[in-house]
Amino acid sequence: MSQKVEKPVLSGQRIKTRKRDEKEKYDPFGFRDAIITGLDKCGNDFENISRYLDGAGNKLDYRRYGECLFDILIAGGILVPGGAISQEGDPPYKTDVCIFNVPDDINLEVMKSWEQVVIKLMRRYKYLEKIFQDEIRKILLFVKYFSPPERKKLSVMVSLWISNGSIPFNSVLVLNNSHLVKEHVALDFLIEIFKWWRQEKGVNSLYSAIKKANIETHLMSFVPDTKQSQMYFRNAFMENELEDILKLYNDQHQQQAKKELQILLSESLQEGKSLKDTITEIKEFSNRETIQEHEIVCIIWSTVMSVPEWNKKEELVTDQAVRHLKQYTNLFSAFTQNARSELNLLLKIQDYCYSNMTFMRAFQKIIMLFYKTDVISEQVILKWYKQDYNVKGKMMFVDQMKNFVEWLQNAEEESDSDASSD
Repeated sequence: MSQKVEKPVLSGQRIKTRKRDEKEKYDPFGFRDAIITGLDKCGNDFENISRYLDGAGNKLDYRRYGECLFDILIAGGILVPGGAISQEGDPPYKTDVCIFNVPDDINLEVMKSWEQVVIKLMRRYKYLEKIFQDEIRKILLFVKYFSPPERKKLSVMVSLWISNGSIPFNSVLVLNNSHLVKEHVALDFLIEIFKWWRQEKGVNSLYSAIKKANIETHLMSFVPDTKQSQMYFRNAFMENELEDILKLYNDQHQQQAKKELQILLSESLQEGKSLKDTITEIKEFSNRETIQEHEIVCIIWSTVMSVPEWNKKEELVTDQAVRHLKQYTNLFSAFTQNARSELNLLLKIQDYCYSNMTFMRAFQKIIMLFYKTDVISEQVILKWYKQDYNVKGKMMFVDQMKNFVEWLQNAEEESDSDASSD
């Protein structure tokens, strides 16, 4: 029976671990202590602060502790959930050389100096840009727990950082948090950002930036959903002289409401609802969303004309269009109760017939249908005929309407002469 031979073992041999395989202990508080010591030596000399941070990046691991670094520069120490300064490790836990410690009476030049500190730091260490953007989103979630003066200072800095491109404008959307919205903290903070931006760069710059980032589509989500929400929202912007931003929101809201109205009408037509019920629905919706009659009638035209599959032959499409539109004359009539609505509809028809070549010769027949069914009055037709509201295809359409307009004018003259003879 063979015996198992033991393998020889080297004694006294120590296997060395390569330096790159050794994991350095995560020590954010050691990093904090080093940064606080350096900043305290700089005092409020911003040149010294930038010089120190530039050099410290060669010794301290900014890539690993970037979040802690920006916590310290903004709040003075490492922030823990809830927005408080961490008390772990050895004191001191915070430094006075930070944004939150600038005087409560805001001095924009001081705030801009801090802006430059952060910009220079990120130019020197490009990898900090992404860390900084994530850090701001985190800090914005803590805004409820900061003191009113700290919130004010943060709002100034956020407006400066957004306007200089350090953080994207949509970073503020993290404020759309149920706890922040419920207590009006979200909207109040956002308005503070807008106010500082307007003060520094003007309302036109703010307007363009909001529109470019599509922020206006989210504004209402910053307000609690209560009966008073619309009034509170409106008053908040008016009281802070931000009427232009309120108008931008209202314009966007109107566009969305018009799209919803078109969907509502389209579904009603597809379901075959009675015109009476459809008219009632449209009126209720438009009253709620304050959509004007002259806008509604154009939406009705676009929706009604999108229903059929149109014949591609010009000689056949006219009769098809007249037959189709006859079904909806009462619908059009309900929303052409004033001259502006009638003229808008007529111009909409002109634009449609010009843009769809097969309808070029259908214009006159459609207008005649609407005249006979009291959708468009003779006064509006004559006004359109004499004035150039829309030059697209106008000469061709005027030529189509010439005989009818002459008939209208002669009838009007005969009526006038009859009245004078009486």
